Amino acid sequence: MTAARTIITATAFLIAAAFAANPLSAQDAGERSTDQYACKDVMRESGSNRDVAIAFVHGIFVGKSGGTKFNIETLKKQTDAFIDRCLENPSEKAMDAMAKVKQ
Repeated sequence: MTAARTIITATAFLIAAAFAANPLSAQDAGERSTDQYACKDVMRESGSNRDVAIAFVHGIFVGKSGGTKFNIETLKKQTDAFIDRCLENPSEKAMDAMAKVKQ
């Protein structure tokens, strides 16, 4: 398994565990789609739960790129931009917000 896939898989398990242990309000315990999470859902999380949610969204984009490498400094800048965008646009889908900051 490539390093990127390992990171994505680990991140997916972490986010699933975080949401199972501390589910979002107005969400039941069933399956979810990444399209169901708005920026406000991510921003309502705190501490490591928020970090895991943001890492999960990053991981989806790294996986979709087909590449196996990423730049940590770029991810940090994109994370800051994502948080700013989500605070300004809480109803925007988290995936759409991340796509816009990664352009």
